[in-house]
Amino acid sequence: MSSADRLDARRTVVDEGAWHTVDHPSAVGGVRRAAGTAALRLGLGENRAAEVGLVVSELATNICRHAGSGSVLVRVRRTGGDAVLDVLAVDSGPGMRDITAAMRDGTSSRGTLGIGLGTLPRLATAWDAWTAPGRGTVVAAVFAAPGTSAGLREPSGITRPLTGQAVCGDAFALREDDGVTTLLVADGLGHGPLAATASGAAVRAFLDAPAGLPAALLQRVHGALGGTRGAAVAVARVEGPTLRYAGLGNISGSVYGGRTRGLVSHPGIAGSHGRALRETTYPIEPGDVVVMHSDGLTSRWSLADYPGLAARSPLVVAGVVLRDHAVRRDDSCVAVLPVLPPTARGDA
Repeated sequence: MSSADRLDARRTVVDEGAWHTVDHPSAVGGVRRAAGTAALRLGLGENRAAEVGLVVSELATNICRHAGSGSVLVRVRRTGGDAVLDVLAVDSGPGMRDITAAMRDGTSSRGTLGIGLGTLPRLATAWDAWTAPGRGTVVAAVFAAPGTSAGLREPSGITRPLTGQAVCGDAFALREDDGVTTLLVADGLGHGPLAATASGAAVRAFLDAPAGLPAALLQRVHGALGGTRGAAVAVARVEGPTLRYAGLGNISGSVYGGRTRGLVSHPGIAGSHGRALRETTYPIEPGDVVVMHSDGLTSRWSLADYPGLAARSPLVVAGVVLRDHAVRRDDSCVAVLPVLPPTARGDA
């Protein structure tokens, strides 16, 4: 196996994707076509692309009809040689008391395609959701080719560019080395293409580096960002009962569980201000959730404000947090790393 093959086997690459605003029934068709086109480009085939379009149509229609407005993210996620399509539907509408009932085939929203949200569990490879009365709804779905294993348990995150920008200057990346997961969040200084160049360089250096602890990986990123405008960067690694964390600049991190603990990042800019990079360790246990985000989100929030959210999939957690706490005047990134029991690691 070549070094490139080994690298592919231990890393997950997520494209930035596209956010689609859904604020009128006329927007539904555009989201459906975009999702179907993405599925075709991914090689899922015409039948699977049609199924993707059907589910996305129902999600977008429900947003428009019941919430008035919302958004749908469509993106590609690659792990090794496998590629899947992620869909995230987000709204701030009235929410639901029993989302399971809405997922039964035959339960149809008035005036929709007539088959209801039952298309989601029937056609998606995996799905998850969080909702509450008066708190809106966030639904995540993953679509893979028949026979491809894919799920939503894995650590994940989302990014969203500053309003009016085509690219996001924030980024996240994941790698796994011998069963140990490490997460990076990077916030390129400013916004737009130059910020995206800096955060992209951070991601490449992180994924290309030899296996190592967060401080060593952060040092590699720091060295790689010379010549860019620089970035705030933090790296977290879950290793048994210990979280190892190293941060430089304004990346926020917390561990939520039996008690909430903030993670310490040190002042500085990766790629610019040289300084000793230090690592901090924190005790963790199964069921804890590590959340990291850029300063494109406010810091005054807690998962404890969302009953049951900590038990949902990382993509759903990230969607709720970004929906409620991102600011439109900056790029934003949220990444979520759940602490799973050893037997649960790698499950779909």
